[in-house]
Amino acid sequence: MKITEDILYAGVNDHQVDLFEGQYTVPNGMAYNSYVILDEHPAVMDTVDVHFGKEWLENVEQALQGRKPEYLIIQHMEPDHSANIPAFLEKYPEAKVAATGKAFDMIRQFYSLELDGKKIVAENGGTLDLGKHKLNFIYAPMVHWPEVMMTYDATDKVFFSADGFGKFGALDVDEDWACEARRYYFGIVGKYGMQVQNVLKKAGELDIQIICPLHGPVLTENLGYYLNLYNIWSSYEAESEGVTIAYASIYGHTKEAALYLDKLLQEKGVKTAVHDLARTDMAEAVEDAFRYGKLVLAANTYNAGINPFMDDFIRRLLERSYQKRTIAFIENGSWVPVAAKTMQSMFEKSKEITFAENKVTLLSAMKPENQAQLEALAAELA
Repeated sequence: MKITEDILYAGVNDHQVDLFEGQYTVPNGMAYNSYVILDEHPAVMDTVDVHFGKEWLENVEQALQGRKPEYLIIQHMEPDHSANIPAFLEKYPEAKVAATGKAFDMIRQFYSLELDGKKIVAENGGTLDLGKHKLNFIYAPMVHWPEVMMTYDATDKVFFSADGFGKFGALDVDEDWACEARRYYFGIVGKYGMQVQNVLKKAGELDIQIICPLHGPVLTENLGYYLNLYNIWSSYEAESEGVTIAYASIYGHTKEAALYLDKLLQEKGVKTAVHDLARTDMAEAVEDAFRYGKLVLAANTYNAGINPFMDDFIRRLLERSYQKRTIAFIENGSWVPVAAKTMQSMFEKSKEITFAENKVTLLSAMKPENQAQLEALAAELA
């Protein structure tokens, strides 16, 4: 498909994958995006996953309209974008490869290729002259690998954003962008908010009319909406008012307390998202914990610590630099309840965390006094 008169889409849809990066469920598949720039010196932007090399090369050939590419530009070395570098160079042996120095180091790690005379080391702020189109390279280290660069074409005002502004889901499926882009962002990029902020500052100096990511749809309208969401996410601000309730329960008593709190909050008009951590998609739970400004953690004491599902969830938040939130605790224990103390201690190095004044402690099962505690907590959170 044409993106502009000279830039064409050459990517593929993957409906074979069940777990992206071996961990994220992708019920609507994935898109691996690649682009062809037709100019005096034609260029191809990135390759695709190894399983789709034949289809991709056919797409590239069709987009080239009988011409030969002079350049392959590699913005990101994850195999879902770089796996077909060898196949491309086998078909187009005269093409040169443009990438960062760190990307070339990774090419040597992934593939046995002889690139003497074919390498163009892209410098930060450097350009590649295709004729009408002059590509400007922008380093984006740790968004979300160290070798990443993004590319700006001032002629068509197109920003090739690597994994930035990507989302889960193939392009032949119609679904809300924000939901799967948010889950993708916090699952994969979320730790690197400061680095994303740096890229957004650079992007703010450019006249961008089109964003071409390596996953998800090409963005052509209302770009302020997408840029604003990325600014919120990468600065760790809450996107919406609301409360996420995440619980881990063994015999159902902790679950009962969590659901009672949810009922109280809904009665007060508070938006809630509830996750049973033993059964939910953890990436969805992480997404909601970052989406809303308040988080309730409900867990039983287990092996003098906390329920392992809760432990896993909190560690996922911490490794993504969870901050700027209010956190409340519901704990349960039949002899020495220590879950709340354990959970709170895990956030001791987190930035700008406020702990709710009201803490709920169940001694085995829900009692009337616990209902009163939950009502006080609901009032505080609302």
